[in-house]
Amino acid sequence: MHKYYQVVGRKVPTEKDTDPQIFRMRVFADNPVTAKSRFWYFLHKLNKLKKTTGEILSVNEIFEKKTSFIKNFGVWLRYNSRSGTHNMYKEFRDTTLTGAIDQLYAEMASRHRARDRSIQVIRVQEIDASDCRRNNVTQFQKSDIKFPLAHRIIRPSCAQKRTLFKASRPTTFFS
Repeated sequence: MHKYYQVVGRKVPTEKDTDPQIFRMRVFADNPVTAKSRFWYFLHKLNKLKKTTGEILSVNEIFEKKTSFIKNFGVWLRYNSRSGTHNMYKEFRDTTLTGAIDQLYAEMASRHRARDRSIQVIRVQEIDASDCRRNNVTQFQKSDIKFPLAHRIIRPSCAQKRTLFKASRPTTFFS
């Protein structure tokens, strides 16, 4: 289960640079230790800054406020495969951002054999239903979708009404 972390860090202050620039990064990780590790990994790629010359100021988990309805998420990502590095855009439907990211990691592992350490989430955005492009998301946006319960077995309401033999065969199909 991935969580959403905000990691804030900077270069260690020196005599030459008493007030170094502060960097804030939002990363998806399993725990705060992995979040710090991902922070240094990306910061080393973006700027000339590594863990040995820097310090972490804070690590906070970010929680979503509204998780009671389904939202559409667009995810831009980069991942390393056996043949090279690929950019990709995917869409997911979920009630939370972290749920959509969990779907992303599961799908990348199953369809592309990509491990979570080789996946870099570049950008995640909640998108409107009209802006969705992928069929796996747009097929669930129709309002007339029904999921009928085809084989329902009616159980007795209490133990006294339960019997071993019935006079008539039960009806399990309701249209």
